[in-house]
Amino acid sequence: MSQAKKTRVKKAKAAGVAGATKKAGKKPMNDKTVTDSSNDASAASPGNTSVNSTSVNNTSVNAIRAGFLDFFARNGHQVLPSSPLVPRHDPTLMFTNAGMVQFKNVLTGAEKPAFPGVATAQKCVRAGGKHNDLDNVGYTARHHTFFEMLGNFSFGDYFKERAIALAWELLTKDYALDKKRLLITVYADDDEAARLWRKISGFSDEKIIRIAGSDNFWSMGELGPCGPSSEIFYDHGPSVKGGPPGSPDAEGDRFVEIWNLVFMQYEQVAADKRIDLPQPSIDTGMGLERIAAVLQGTHDNYEIDLFCALIAASVSLTGVPAKGEAKPSHRVIADHLRAVSFLIADGVLPSNEGRGYVLRRIMRRAMRHAHLLGAEEPLLWRLVPTLVTEMGHAYPELERGQSLIVETLKLEETRFRDTLERGLRLLDEATRGLKRGEMLPGETAFKLYDTYGFPFDLTEDALKARGIGVDTKGFAACMERQRAEARKSWAGSGEAATETLWFELKEEVGATEFLGYGAEASSGEIVALVKDGKRVSELKAGERGAVIVNQTPFYGESGGQVGDRGLVSSPSGARFQVEDTQKKLHGLFLHSGALEAGTLKVGEVVDLEVDHARRTATRANHSATHLLHEALREVLGLHVAQKGSLVEPGRLRFDFSHPRPMTQAEIKAVEDLANTMVLQNSAVETHLMGPDEAIAKGALALFGEKYGEEVRVVSMGRSEASHKADHAYSVELCGGTHVRRTGDIGLLKIVGESAVASGVRRIEALTGEGARSYLATQDQRVREAAELLKVGPDEMIERLAAILDERRKLEKQLADAKRELALGGGAAADTASAIRDLGSVKLFARTLQDVAPKDLRGLVDDAKRQLGSGVVAIIGVSEEGKAGLVVGVTDDLTQTYNAVELARAGAEALGGKGGGGRPDLAQAGGPDGSNAAAALDAIAARITGGAAAEADAARAGTA
Repeated sequence: MSQAKKTRVKKAKAAGVAGATKKAGKKPMNDKTVTDSSNDASAASPGNTSVNSTSVNNTSVNAIRAGFLDFFARNGHQVLPSSPLVPRHDPTLMFTNAGMVQFKNVLTGAEKPAFPGVATAQKCVRAGGKHNDLDNVGYTARHHTFFEMLGNFSFGDYFKERAIALAWELLTKDYALDKKRLLITVYADDDEAARLWRKISGFSDEKIIRIAGSDNFWSMGELGPCGPSSEIFYDHGPSVKGGPPGSPDAEGDRFVEIWNLVFMQYEQVAADKRIDLPQPSIDTGMGLERIAAVLQGTHDNYEIDLFCALIAASVSLTGVPAKGEAKPSHRVIADHLRAVSFLIADGVLPSNEGRGYVLRRIMRRAMRHAHLLGAEEPLLWRLVPTLVTEMGHAYPELERGQSLIVETLKLEETRFRDTLERGLRLLDEATRGLKRGEMLPGETAFKLYDTYGFPFDLTEDALKARGIGVDTKGFAACMERQRAEARKSWAGSGEAATETLWFELKEEVGATEFLGYGAEASSGEIVALVKDGKRVSELKAGERGAVIVNQTPFYGESGGQVGDRGLVSSPSGARFQVEDTQKKLHGLFLHSGALEAGTLKVGEVVDLEVDHARRTATRANHSATHLLHEALREVLGLHVAQKGSLVEPGRLRFDFSHPRPMTQAEIKAVEDLANTMVLQNSAVETHLMGPDEAIAKGALALFGEKYGEEVRVVSMGRSEASHKADHAYSVELCGGTHVRRTGDIGLLKIVGESAVASGVRRIEALTGEGARSYLATQDQRVREAAELLKVGPDEMIERLAAILDERRKLEKQLADAKRELALGGGAAADTASAIRDLGSVKLFARTLQDVAPKDLRGLVDDAKRQLGSGVVAIIGVSEEGKAGLVVGVTDDLTQTYNAVELARAGAEALGGKGGGGRPDLAQAGGPDGSNAAAALDAIAARITGGAAAEADAARAGTA
């Protein structure tokens, strides 16, 4: 290990990196005043000429990220936050896997850009579908499931020359990379890019390599925007194996691509036709981990300061050094910790399908490696604080979601440990005779999965180190049905094909102005009409469609709140019943329904009126969800986060993250807290502010939501114990409609609590008139029950307890009476009448009416004790005429008579088959209880036949 690397690891362990990264994020990369030596935890090797240490004084990951964004901000770009890992407008992607994903509609021309040039640090995951690096993570220097993509984008503002110039300036001046270490590739036919690189860099043609094919030509799909790209490579030197791009040894680690500049200048309109775009754009991507490795003097991403800190924490908790066979395991844990934590923070929870399945797969892979390191207790959740320290400043959603991340990891790993230990043990047994290069049969892998719950990917991963493969085709054949179901489970996250129509409409008519916070009626101009998915100029009576106006009081469904209903009318007599209101593309409101009378035309001014009663009830339920959310966090813990809601006029439904069912005491506590806020009757306040300011004031934000420059913050209730702004009880970012005062909710009553998915619970509740009606119904039922009990409602509990106690006593008395009756009522004569003398054997045989089968066993045991030696057969006949039979044989006769065989003999007479039990006690039954006497006779016959056979055998033995 080099001295520089030892220094990095040592300082990372001492948590010096954490302090450095916090400070680094506040200063630009090229600030010459940054000289704090304590921040130099990840400096490049002293002899590495690739970094000019006099101009770059801090090369931590956080400093590099901040320096990149600061550079482009100084050069006229708007810095935007990372979009969530779950794409909202691209059904083809499971996860955000590149910086351009959030700008896809802008790049395709479906949306107009808010800014001509932007820069981002985008969090990305590649662990499923087409882009899947999962299996390589831990065993290579640069594969990750989670990574950060630094990018700058131009939407028709500048093109190749400025993009190349900006990249060159950042790398060679701000980052101070040695130009001699850089290498450029361009698309083979892109003469312009080659010429510009020669002009800006001063490179000769030898250092500007032309590459043909898809490696240097980017496209969004088979059709659509596309263009050539230019890649910038860094040469780690001859000590590292590998050749330059385009050479046979290009896959080595010596030459590493650090930045890709895409020149989007064409549109592929057909397989053989490509045209120029009217406004060429720029899309770039530079892996933060890769450039950090370069700046910190290593070719291994896992040796940068961020991973040094995470791996040091893993080493500290396991006590196993990160070397030898343990090295890949520590790396897997560090990488996967980032992926799972960010996915959970963005609203993904482990499940058996879709995104949740991929998350669980990543978690379990990391947990297996923790097991390999000998971790005796769940490990991953204890590493979360280190991750938050390293990355929480740049990504505050980690800090907000920390408690949920910890709870989820802890619960998942605790559950998985038993499965893992059992599966690995079974896998070792199944592969004991296999050698390197051989294959585990697919049927065996399937059995491990299907019978013991051991995931297939863990089977592959566990055998990888031993050089043993898995017959994936055989496994697939065994799992064909399950795999087909899994493929169907992924439906994507985008909308239907009609989304194109909404884009077109929004581009033409603009967003609908919502007036519904302060009004339930207004006028508006019809700007578009839609029928059967197509634009029309008018709607006629009897037709169904959607009306779009320039302004509306109708709330469009979003945030769990259903859309408004009501009436659209015109001065000419048209009446359009609005059955639902939907909001498209963050601002285009569609009023869907049927035209009852008249004609509606584009350009008309109409009156819009919301159904007041329905809106009022919906508002109360929506405000109640906010109070419930805060009450749940107070009672259950800060890990509680909203996972979905439904707000209708008649009820509310609130889904939240929590690993186990709520107790009745917890439900009552939540309900009491929420109603305390209702009774305060405090004003519900709304404010518009920036997202950062809102969250700083304590507002709860939904992870994964994309908020604009301004957000609507709703606060309600007052609590002196609250640390939120102005001691507000509940403060949330919300665009829904709410009551004016908490007292308008009237009353909140929780009527249900249940599971929705793994780690997600659901509360159902009523408010206002719905809650009052529910409680009135319950009260009426209580009064009716009290009347039947002949007591007052206040005495019901005591009376019911007495009745139940009396019932238990009567049931016991009845059971005792039946027992005595079965055994002859205690009279010797009656008992004798039930006993048949069959030579050397006594048979106690009796038929009873209305005796439950479960009671027959006890009666047989009592009769056996009373008989001393012999056989007991008791038949119970139900009201329906069915018969149950139990046969007992005393211990001294079990060698001669088998209770099972005797029971089967009796069952045949009852119309039944078979019988089961032990030699001393067996039971059977049949549908024909009228043959009970015949069944007892059959048992007696079997006994006498057995006795005769025994006597014959004895005589034969004597002879």
